[in-house]
Amino acid sequence: MPATPPPPARPPLSGAGRAFAVVAVIEAFTWAGLLVGMFLKYVTETTEAGVWLFGRLHGAAFVAYVVVALVVAVKLRWGWFRTLVALAAAVPPLTTLLAEWWLRRTGHLAERPVEASAPVPVD
Repeated sequence: MPATPPPPARPPLSGAGRAFAVVAVIEAFTWAGLLVGMFLKYVTETTEAGVWLFGRLHGAAFVAYVVVALVVAVKLRWGWFRTLVALAAAVPPLTTLLAEWWLRRTGHLAERPVEASAPVPVD
């Protein structure tokens, strides 16, 4: 029985792609913390500390995610659709993880190949 070839390797993340992935995970983590804080504040009515802390952290993470997503969209030349999906992912809880996974899997967090702007003259 012949061996099946391994799946094609995904290109490594670019520096900008890595920054996007890290900020996407941080944004999702702070969303989860805020959800737990809201549960403790509004359902169990035990403490407001989670909302106080994670509300601030999530606000900062949200702004960082939006800025990094826009910078990466320009640097890696995403189209408007990918950029809008990445930005919209910041609104529902934990969706930045899905956006990061999709962009990584499709190779849109990898370094773009250098394109030749003009043909090289041959002597």
